Amino acid sequence: MRNRRAAIAAVATAASLALTLSACGQSGEGGSEEDKSGSEGATIGIAMPTKSSERWIADGDNVVKDLESKGYKTKLVFGEDDPDQQVAQVENLITQDVKALIVAAIDNKSLNNVLQQAKDADIPVISYDRLILGTENVDYYASFDNEKVGALQGDYIVDKLGLKDGSEKGPFNIELFAGSNDDNNTRYFFQGAMNVLQPYIDKKQLVVKSGQTELNQVTTLRWDGGTAQKRMDDILTSSYKSGRVDAVLSPYDGISIGILSALKSDDYGSKNKPLPIVTGQDAEVASVKSIIADQQSMTVYKDTRELAKVATNMVDALLNDKKPEVNDTKTYDNGAKVVPAYLLEPVAVDKANYQEAVVDSGYIKESDLK
Repeated sequence: MRNRRAAIAAVATAASLALTLSACGQSGEGGSEEDKSGSEGATIGIAMPTKSSERWIADGDNVVKDLESKGYKTKLVFGEDDPDQQVAQVENLITQDVKALIVAAIDNKSLNNVLQQAKDADIPVISYDRLILGTENVDYYASFDNEKVGALQGDYIVDKLGLKDGSEKGPFNIELFAGSNDDNNTRYFFQGAMNVLQPYIDKKQLVVKSGQTELNQVTTLRWDGGTAQKRMDDILTSSYKSGRVDAVLSPYDGISIGILSALKSDDYGSKNKPLPIVTGQDAEVASVKSIIADQQSMTVYKDTRELAKVATNMVDALLNDKKPEVNDTKTYDNGAKVVPAYLLEPVAVDKANYQEAVVDSGYIKESDLK
């Protein structure tokens, strides 16, 4: 344990993007009996954002299962989208003598003071999927290629509207939605999508009739579907007295469901007014069912079972004075340091490949989609 901080500081400058999860799993194995004795039976604190999303419930369950399979004890808490509650929960975990923390932040800047307490107690911190900002007291980051998530959404819209390959089709009307402004992933998702969409907006093949194109105009606090529904209602009322919406960039399935509710209330989905292309993320059951029913168009599947393994292997390595595997040491600057990261690959899913991607892989049960 005494060498853990030195191990953190000695992370390899750049591991290959081709590193496999099996390699990641090896990082915490093979230590001497003396190494293992420091971590055997240790308790790991896990702080997840909310139980209101099936995704976060599954993440918590998967992290617990993977840690316990390695002989660790766990304490899992959910902050119910209340930053103050999450801070109090993390503080409580520290007082319970946990040996490491895995934290999916609700507010990316609210945890700075409590993470200083973690450092003072020599507790390493894994930032889980959402990067914690403004503090040096984050040791590693486990996530997906977040910019690619947005790029997959943007590419899908461009492809389905037939804009690729130099086509001069259009103009098509598009509206833009982004995630919560206190989640660092929001800007990566939006940036990835806009890298794809902006050239077509510049050429006026895509038109944002609401005029709301800046990130600070299109965020959705706490990723809330009801908030997104209200904003979509307002856009339809103010900007679509004539014309129709052809596409909506939505960053997350819960937001997509809210957007679709607003569209249906405005008679979209009827015989003479087809639904626009609507993107999403997380492959939640409700949205996969919506995709099968030809409502939501696509989602971005992120196998959070694999993300749980990455975070677990990071903890296991650190507690056994090993260096966790990473494949990105440049991208994720949290304002205080560049946090070494292991990024997994997201996958675009629509009606054509949902069976193979999320059912055959065991991520969603076939019976849940009936």
